[in-house]
Amino acid sequence: MNQNFVDHIKIYCRSGKGGAGSSHFHREKVNPRGGPDGGDGGKGGDVVVIGNRNLWTLLHLRYTRHVIAEFGESGGGNRRHGADGKDAVIELPLGTICKDAETGEIICEVLEDGEKYILLPGGRGGLGNDHFKTPTNQAPKYAQPGEPLQEQEIVLELKVLADVGLVGFPNAGKSTLLASISAAKPEIADYPFTTMVPNLGMVSYRDHRSFVMADIPGIIEGAHLGKGLGTRFLRHIERNSVLLFLVPSTSENIRKEFFILENELRQYNPELLDKERFLVITKSDLLDKELEELISNDLQDIPHLHISSVAQKGLTELKDQLWKLLVKSQL
Repeated sequence: MNQNFVDHIKIYCRSGKGGAGSSHFHREKVNPRGGPDGGDGGKGGDVVVIGNRNLWTLLHLRYTRHVIAEFGESGGGNRRHGADGKDAVIELPLGTICKDAETGEIICEVLEDGEKYILLPGGRGGLGNDHFKTPTNQAPKYAQPGEPLQEQEIVLELKVLADVGLVGFPNAGKSTLLASISAAKPEIADYPFTTMVPNLGMVSYRDHRSFVMADIPGIIEGAHLGKGLGTRFLRHIERNSVLLFLVPSTSENIRKEFFILENELRQYNPELLDKERFLVITKSDLLDKELEELISNDLQDIPHLHISSVAQKGLTELKDQLWKLLVKSQL
């Protein structure tokens, strides 16, 4: 397993307590009984998350178990305001969901670069006794304490942001396709589960346009129940605009394999099948024209295309088709 890809982390977060207000009285030689001049306490620091498009994983947080903001400082005499506590900032890759670890409730989703959310607000600083003087009480000894801190365990869950997600059983040719039409260099070998983490590649298209393709680790029948790599990577498919199903030409029953893949997605999350989807039959350089026509006749009701990443067959047509589906998905 590639230890450089981390997509699920639990962190204890604590915001800062507000500083106490001061109950100070002005004292000097010429005015030994001056009035109240206690300053306000500083605000406690917030726990903040912010989107960073240069991050692709939660790896930088792997050894972070506690995120703690600073306390606000207490107010002082002569109406001196206590310093605010420093915020604790967590930078996250785009596509990260922040959840309450106890209830599973989604607190926020970070989808844009620079997007900022306050997970836990710091406590407000207390007011100094200067605020509480009245005509009938000109020397109040009371000042407010600062508001308390907040603490919570937060689960950070990354769902890869990509335009096109590759869906297929292990060894269907997903990594080979990604390597053929993008600059990505995924590990490729002729055995199941070569891909253990999602790989992203930027696919160049006509007129300087481009889109992002994600090679999601292979699904097996029963993945929605946790078999194989289980549901660990199924969640990454939720962010894709278009799902590209891959079934190799060497499969015993291409139609059946396609419907098994569809069913795994349906069982995991029925909404996945509302996305635009398309089927490609990979390794089609192994077929003669007659076999190719037989397969196409069997798949007449399923939009599909025969491709070969190795022989560079059908890749331009595939990019055209994917671009059309991406445009359609945004309407």
